[in-house]
Amino acid sequence: MKNKASSGGGPSQRQLRVGELVRHALSDILSRGDLPDPALTRVVITVPEVRMSPDLKIATCYVMPLGGKDAKAAIAALATNAKPLRGEIGRRLALKSIPELRFRIDTSFEEGSRIDALLRLPQVQRDLGGAEDGPNDPNDQEDAV
Repeated sequence: MKNKASSGGGPSQRQLRVGELVRHALSDILSRGDLPDPALTRVVITVPEVRMSPDLKIATCYVMPLGGKDAKAAIAALATNAKPLRGEIGRRLALKSIPELRFRIDTSFEEGSRIDALLRLPQVQRDLGGAEDGPNDPNDQEDAV
């Protein structure tokens, strides 16, 4: 019989918790400059999200350099230093097994900007304004009399 908690489709509480632990540890390592690679020490990298695989063996880290400049170079530098980063995370966290780190560019900021731009379109503003002035609007009571 299938476990009801695992059939939900979303990440489990354990995946979310471990992902957040890895994110905090990775952010701390990168902000303190604990790695000797100059490519990582001269750029500030934010880590907005870490997604864990269901077996907790792979951590997909979504990162973005501050200002969004040279994102591909930052991803390449992180991928080159994945093993030392993994070792440092292993020293900081008490996990049964330390996950393999994979790095991806975080596109959530661009996606949010795109949605904001769509919501500001005149057609959308007209539709949103029209939805608020429905027939049951209490401010239109004098029209009904």
